[in-house]
Amino acid sequence: MKPEIELYDTTLRDGSQGEGINFSVADKLRIAERLDDFGLHYIEGGWPGSNPKDIEFFAQAKRKSFKHAKLAAFGSTRRKLIAVEKDEQVRLLLEAETPVVTIYGKTWLLHVKEVLTTTPEENLRMIADTVRFLKSHGRFVIYDAEHAFDGCKDDPDYALATWKAAEEAGADIITLCDTNGGCLVSDVTRITQLAHSRIKARIGIHTHDDIGLGVANALASLEAGATHVQGTINGYGERTGNCNLTSVIPNVVLKMKKKALPEGAVAKLKELSQFVDEIANIRPSPRQPWVGAAAFAHKGGTHVNAVQKVIHSYEHIDPGLVGNSRRVLISDLSGRSNIVMKARELGFDLGNDTPELKDILTRVKDLEHNGYEFEAAEGSLSLLIRKALKSEEAPFKVDAYHVSMRRDGNSSVCEATVKIRVGDKRAHTVAEGDGPVNALDSALRNALTRFFPHLQNVQLTDYKVRILDSGTGTAAKTRVLIESSDGKEVWNTVGVSENIVDASLQALVDSIEFKLAKET
Repeated sequence: MKPEIELYDTTLRDGSQGEGINFSVADKLRIAERLDDFGLHYIEGGWPGSNPKDIEFFAQAKRKSFKHAKLAAFGSTRRKLIAVEKDEQVRLLLEAETPVVTIYGKTWLLHVKEVLTTTPEENLRMIADTVRFLKSHGRFVIYDAEHAFDGCKDDPDYALATWKAAEEAGADIITLCDTNGGCLVSDVTRITQLAHSRIKARIGIHTHDDIGLGVANALASLEAGATHVQGTINGYGERTGNCNLTSVIPNVVLKMKKKALPEGAVAKLKELSQFVDEIANIRPSPRQPWVGAAAFAHKGGTHVNAVQKVIHSYEHIDPGLVGNSRRVLISDLSGRSNIVMKARELGFDLGNDTPELKDILTRVKDLEHNGYEFEAAEGSLSLLIRKALKSEEAPFKVDAYHVSMRRDGNSSVCEATVKIRVGDKRAHTVAEGDGPVNALDSALRNALTRFFPHLQNVQLTDYKVRILDSGTGTAAKTRVLIESSDGKEVWNTVGVSENIVDASLQALVDSIEFKLAKET
């Protein structure tokens, strides 16, 4: 399939320049392989003239075979007043042995005169010489016109002359770059139309998100004649980031109806987004359009009621088209439809005519008013619904607990005592821990594993505390959210109290009750 829009990924180069992003060579190779599997057309591996890591990446990438993508090395035009054949940076671009070379050059006279400190004429020669030299060595050349829009607004004739210089030297694609990320959509549309009307080479677009318009500007350029779009997965990049390909891709394929990827690729978009976040060691943003956990989450009661009747009334696409899923959130804003849909999602047979529905809704609203939060604590919500629907005894009860701390030399030791009851049997255990909650967790599990040995596999994997009313100082109410896992499944529970240890115990008890309830 010949794509109508070509997708160029620069996560490994421009994306790695974002704050907090640092890829190893092994990381870059893994991401490149995944981008290729996804079906992208170009993968920019880095700048071999800038650091040893990128040189090593290209050395290893030579030994790999890509199914869909062409690998690109990135660099700049030759230096001023230096013959292109003698420019070390240009030589390294060739030694990377990539089929594609992307180079950037200056469009804006401000940069030509004040940054390069050269003449407008020499800048044109730098562009043309470098493109011509790379073409003579059989490379597919993409010319990134840096500050294309700022330069064109400042001096349109000179900006056009730089693009013409690259085109006449043989550049395959001229990419217009909003390097400062400060252009409005109207500017991008107008200047892309100008370039498209005056240049025969294909036009590309490269935008940044400094004013929140990275994706909008890229789409506007495509509508104005560009057929090549550059960006990064999850919008990584300098300052506030680059154009986010995880937003551009579904807009191009699902909204603009343009051919761009192999059949079925878009359905793997969320998986790709999460994979790159994982390699970058960044927690995925739940509010990412299209792929975020909240992208198709419904909370308001009227919204959920409408979705229950007509799904597309509050969803612009089927979430499955991008590998995402619908979520119904439970809160004090919930209506009956929220409870019904969420209960069904959790495995309960609940309908609008279920007698217990009103009591469940009232209970949820009361608890949320008192500081509980069930959006991120579905384990506790499941228990609440179960207890309302089924008349059954809790599998165990905590009769008493005590937590203390003592000094032991230069360190402190926390100790917890727990008394529990299972039916007519009792257990009393003591445990030490790294802090009061860890000690309490250990004591509770030690007591319960006598009766439920398989609970040894359950571990607390995350623990979050939030102060709800900080104005009351140390008497403030505290919400504790914990995540637990048995190695196969993960669930979350919540507890609220003015006493942080008591709030933690509530969440711990819910966690274990949820696990035991799942098995009955």
